[in-house]
Amino acid sequence: MEGKKGLVTVRPVTETDAAEVCMICCEDLGYQCDKSLVKLRISQLDTEREAVFVAIFEDRIVGFIHVERYNTLYFETMANILGLAVSSKVRKHGIGKALVEKAEEWANENDIALMRLNSGASRSGAHEFYRHLGYASEKNQLRFVKKL
Repeated sequence: MEGKKGLVTVRPVTETDAAEVCMICCEDLGYQCDKSLVKLRISQLDTEREAVFVAIFEDRIVGFIHVERYNTLYFETMANILGLAVSSKVRKHGIGKALVEKAEEWANENDIALMRLNSGASRSGAHEFYRHLGYASEKNQLRFVKKL
């Protein structure tokens, strides 16, 4: 895909991408992670149920998307975007759009006709991006977590 300032390539993630993916998680999502954990998670991907793709721009990994098959008892199967991040250094170049399109393509290839995602309330720029791509906000909710 041609971005605003060059070619964007999207491909499946490999274990050797772990350090770059981890750095994007830390720098651009604000999540502290360990590259060895990211590498382990990549090695454990269940490719029947999920996929991770990375975006290459100007010869480096600048973003990723993690998508999964999402089933509930009360709704048709959906594809759920678990994570999407693009380096703040290269935003507005079509990279996020290319990643979302790849996730949508994966969903279509897996006979899934509905996409969903959650986005933190404070990420207003991300909300604008999703709306621009045709996603609509359907509800507000709180997320609860308990350490066990």
